[in-house]
Amino acid sequence: MVAWTETGNPAGLATYIRLTEALDLQLELQVVDPRARGRTGRPEDPVHAAMGELEARNLSAHGFRIALDEPFQHYQFAGRADLLAYDLDRRALLHIENRTRFPNIQDAFGSYNAKRSYLPAALAQPLGLQHGWDVVTHAIAALWSAEVLHILRLRRASFEAVCPNPADDFEAWWSGSVPRPSSPTSTLVVLDPAGRVGRRVAYVGLAATAHVRPRYRGYADAVERQL
Repeated sequence: MVAWTETGNPAGLATYIRLTEALDLQLELQVVDPRARGRTGRPEDPVHAAMGELEARNLSAHGFRIALDEPFQHYQFAGRADLLAYDLDRRALLHIENRTRFPNIQDAFGSYNAKRSYLPAALAQPLGLQHGWDVVTHAIAALWSAEVLHILRLRRASFEAVCPNPADDFEAWWSGSVPRPSSPTSTLVVLDPAGRVGRRVAYVGLAATAHVRPRYRGYADAVERQL
C-alpha cells in the first residue's frame, strides 16, 4: 500500500492518516469543486516565492543578472524557468528549478529535463549569444523538509541519475564566482528559504541528504514559519 500510494495512486483517508502518522508528517486536505478547476491561474505558493527571493537576493548581490518565472519557447515546447542567473561577459548561465514537494517525481523530472534540453538555446539567441553559453549549470533546489528528504532517500538512485553532479558549480555561483567552462552540469540541493541563520548553512547537496536533519516537517510547516 505504501508503494501504491507513493506512485500517485489514490488511497482511503484512513491509509493517508496512518502514513502521515508513521512518517511524522502533517496531513493536508483540500476540498475542491471540480467545476471550479481551471478558472484561475496558478495558486499562490509562498514557500516557492520565498525560495526564489532568497536565491535572487543572494545571486544579484554578486552582480549576476536575474530573471524570475522567465517564459521561453523552443519550437513547439514552451515553459517557464523558476530562476535564471547569468553573466553575459563570461557567457555563463545558472538555471534553478525550485521544488517544495515531489508529489510525482516522473512529472518533476520530465519538466526539469525538458528545460535542461531546450532552455539554454532558447535564451541565448535573444540575449545576443550567437554561439551559445560556455558555462551552463542546472539545479533542482528542493525545500529542506522531512517530506522532501524522505522522497530523496527513498528514490535516491533516480535523483542521482537526473542530478549526477556534486554541488560544486552551484556553490561557485552562490559564492559569487562562475564555474570553469565545461559540459552542462546538473545538481540537486535542499534549500532553507529562511537562508543562513547563525552558523546554519542555507543549503546542502544531494550527497548530504542521507544524514542531515530536516529544517521543516513539511510544506505546511514551512508556510507557517515563512508567514
